[in-house]
Amino acid sequence: MLSKKVVNNLTNSSGIRAMFEEGERLRKIHGAQNVFDFTLGNPDMEPPSLVKDTLKKYILNDEAGIHKYMNNAGFADVREKVAQSLTKETDVELKADNIVMTCGAAGGLNIIFKSILNPDEEVIIFAPYFVEYSFYIDNHGGKTVIVKPDMNTFEPDLNDLKSKISKNTKAIIINSPNNPTGVIYKEETLIKISEILKEKQKEFGTEIFVISDEPYNKLVYDGVKLPSILKIFDNAIQGCSFSKSLSLPGERIGFVAASPKIKEINMLMDALIFTNRTLGYVNAPSLFQKVIAETMDVTINVEEYQKRRDILYNHLIGLGFTCVKPEGAFYLFPKALIEDDVEFVKMALKYNLLIVPGKGFGCPGYFRIAYCSSLDTINAALPAFEALAKDCRELG
Repeated sequence: MLSKKVVNNLTNSSGIRAMFEEGERLRKIHGAQNVFDFTLGNPDMEPPSLVKDTLKKYILNDEAGIHKYMNNAGFADVREKVAQSLTKETDVELKADNIVMTCGAAGGLNIIFKSILNPDEEVIIFAPYFVEYSFYIDNHGGKTVIVKPDMNTFEPDLNDLKSKISKNTKAIIINSPNNPTGVIYKEETLIKISEILKEKQKEFGTEIFVISDEPYNKLVYDGVKLPSILKIFDNAIQGCSFSKSLSLPGERIGFVAASPKIKEINMLMDALIFTNRTLGYVNAPSLFQKVIAETMDVTINVEEYQKRRDILYNHLIGLGFTCVKPEGAFYLFPKALIEDDVEFVKMALKYNLLIVPGKGFGCPGYFRIAYCSSLDTINAALPAFEALAKDCRELG
């Protein structure tokens, strides 16, 4: 009666939501203060005051036409402000015509894939990866090809990348800062990827898009500079959202920016606008387009996330965990203390710790912690991690 593909995908879908639902069950039994939920990347921090004040301004003043349909690409003045901000950030000159406002980064990725993919064309993703990528690619007839990481750095294994590119490769996805590791790909790594793509495009006579998924591009620590994908790659399409940088995940507001250096750029923009409509998004939420146009250059307090990172990271290292220290986003991706990460996550439930196995991100043997939880939750959870580590040592 139902779609067989969807029913099958339900079985294989994100374990993150399953763990979140387990948290709901545990909270009812033990009380919310005694359950330590690190599953979803759902920011604990409230949006900056400027966002709230700007929202109030538009609601109270009720600018004429603000709630009506507009061009499927979004308001022209908003796209112009996004283009100006990106031009300043990247040194790549962008115009409003290079921007489509979207229903978050997920909406952006789906209109990109719908616009570029033909049946059975391949999209390369780098493990560990955001778990929904394969579903988005499959939505539009594509096939996912996974490139393994350098396990010491969690950057892509470039030799594996070379071997995985074929005449059917249509795009690669770069997610930096990365979910689930928090790793920022070094500029030299990205330049090497660019050189590999140029070599392979020449070999196969093809064009390969570089899709940069950047919901965490404002969450960067320790003075690290985030390299610009638009500057490094000619065929770059950048997708962003304000879910993390402005703590607005429920508002579903983001954008897609396409490099003016892409061949047939005008046709690509027409395709993105068309698919934004025909996939049912129609246009990004009108009110929040106006709000982010005035607030996109501010962020939540990144130092607060860095403080949370440092508390958890230092505690786990002290307990004997190994972990690449994240330079961005709000995730830790430590190695589990037993070989089976799924069993490790089950053991954690004994202490009301909700974490996510690395298997779902393409890296078994690891687990993800989303430290966008409150500071109180993080501090209260430290003894639970200590007890879990003790259990694992006794097993070993």
